[in-house]
Amino acid sequence: MKRFAFTLLELVFVIIVIGIIAVLAMPNLSTNPLKQAAEQIAGHIRYTQHLAMVDDKYNDKNSTWWRERWQIRFYEKGTPDNYYYTVFSDKDQNTNVDYGAGKTEVAIDPLTSKKLHVSDDNKNMDLTGTYGIVNVVTSCLTEDGSKVTANKGVIAFDEFGRPYNGISNAKTQSDYLLTQSCTIEFQHKSEGNATITIQPETGYVSVVYK
Repeated sequence: MKRFAFTLLELVFVIIVIGIIAVLAMPNLSTNPLKQAAEQIAGHIRYTQHLAMVDDKYNDKNSTWWRERWQIRFYEKGTPDNYYYTVFSDKDQNTNVDYGAGKTEVAIDPLTSKKLHVSDDNKNMDLTGTYGIVNVVTSCLTEDGSKVTANKGVIAFDEFGRPYNGISNAKTQSDYLLTQSCTIEFQHKSEGNATITIQPETGYVSVVYK
């Protein structure tokens, strides 16, 4: 027997689905730049881990192949201080990120297809100019073993997703393996602070606001 109308239950289901889609599609008019920056960075840390796991850098013909592992690095530059970061693989092992035309060290954002580097191509990587971040402090150690604020703050990952607090000067593939949680604190000029914590071994990332 054919029927030519929807049942009441079917109509209610369709209305609910349309409502959910409408809510998800609505723009967030009450944006918080601190939360935007923190969630973006947390996502990029997870993305760095993903890249490291799918792009195993092992090469038996390269005696320091581990230095090319994917990493997220924070920078502090200028007066007044300006904070930014990038995600890259140091393919030529010169300890710096090469991001110009034709360079392939910088990761590409899968959502925007832009390089994850502060430049005219991607202003989202500029924490100060775009989000109003006025200070960045990390408890991670740099490659020489000294604590720093934002200069050369690094989190790298190996092919198992394990985090490292340094990579460029590592003499063995296990140097600077994270053995305790690492924190990166971001201070906004008016919205307070956010702290991102990276756990050892798993690289689990969490964000706390205060």
